[in-house]
Amino acid sequence: MPSTNRIEKVNSLLEHEISQIILRDFDFSDCLVTLTHVDTSSNLIEAKVFISVFPDEKAPNIVKKLNASVYSVQKKIDKLLNMRPIPKIKFVKDENIKSASRVEELLAELKNQQK
Repeated sequence: MPSTNRIEKVNSLLEHEISQIILRDFDFSDCLVTLTHVDTSSNLIEAKVFISVFPDEKAPNIVKKLNASVYSVQKKIDKLLNMRPIPKIKFVKDENIKSASRVEELLAELKNQQK
């Protein structure tokens, strides 16, 4: 089983390379797409790539578009990285950003009520 240090390095490397591929190869001019983090499984078979989209209502279409193009992204990663195995990439919407912004809204609301 790979060490957690190796998995952290793989996550960081994949995050950097995939963000560069998204920036270079995809045109998301009508919204802001951010790769928030990568979560690679402990056996290095799968990597979930978490995506944040603003405005939020465009997120399902963006994730669908990225997953439709996952094979070209995977092919570019295979060429760029000299490691085996290369994890299979899956794009998912990052829900943590939405919940964090909701917490911020609630805290601001509480602060206003206390005044």
